[in-house]
Amino acid sequence: MLAGMSSYPRYALYYMPDRSSELYRFGARTIGYDAFTGKEVAFPPDLLHGQPDWRELTNDPRRYGFHATLKAPFSLRSDMTEADLLAAIEEFSGQGRVIPVIAPVVRSIGSFVAIVPSEPNSDLNALARDCVVGFDGFRAPLTPQDRARRNHDALTPAQREHLGRWGYPYVMDDFRFHMTLTGSLPAPRREVISAMLKTSFLALNVATLVIDKLALLKQEHEHSRFEVVALYDLG
Repeated sequence: MLAGMSSYPRYALYYMPDRSSELYRFGARTIGYDAFTGKEVAFPPDLLHGQPDWRELTNDPRRYGFHATLKAPFSLRSDMTEADLLAAIEEFSGQGRVIPVIAPVVRSIGSFVAIVPSEPNSDLNALARDCVVGFDGFRAPLTPQDRARRNHDALTPAQREHLGRWGYPYVMDDFRFHMTLTGSLPAPRREVISAMLKTSFLALNVATLVIDKLALLKQEHEHSRFEVVALYDLG
C-alpha cells in the first residue's frame, strides 16, 4: 500500500431493512443495486420514463447500497480482523436497548433526497452514538487521502472535531438518520424528483419503521460496491 493511501477492504455499520420487505425492494430498485446479492437491479420503468438520466443521478447511492449509516466506512486496524469485528457486532446486537421506532418520510436533505424520520428520535440518536463509540477501536486512523475526501472548509468547527476524533464529521449532535435515494441533484430538479419519490414511497404505506437490525457491509477495493457480510437483529 502506498503511503497515505486508504487501505482496503473497508467496512461500515448500517441499518438495513429486511431484504424481503417492500421498503428494501423499493430502495434497491430506486438506486439500482441490491447489497445483499451484490448485483444491480432494474429501475422502475416510470422512473426511467420521467428521468432518462436516472442511472447517473443514482451513481453515488448505488456504491453503498440502500441503507442508513450508523458507523461510516472505515479500514480495520492492522491488529484487528473481520472475525473480531463480527464477534463484537454480535455481542453489541444482543445487548438490551430500546429499539427505535420512526415515522419515515421522503424529504430533501441538502442536495439529495432520502427517507428520514418525520421528527427527531432520541433512541435512534443513542443507537448511532453507541455504534460510533463502541466500534471505534476497530477503525484505522484516517490517512491524508481520507481527510482530503472531505471538504474541510465546508465543515463546522464541531464537524472538523468529529472528523479528527471519530473519522467522520456527521456524528453525535451532527448525526441525521437518512436512507439515501439519489445523488446530488441540481436545484431545479430536486423538487420534482422529491415529489415523485414521495408519491412512490407513500404507495408502500409504511407508517412506522422499526430500527431493529444492524448490518455489516464490506467494500473490497476502491472501485467495488459495498456488500452485506452479516445482518443482526438488535435486542
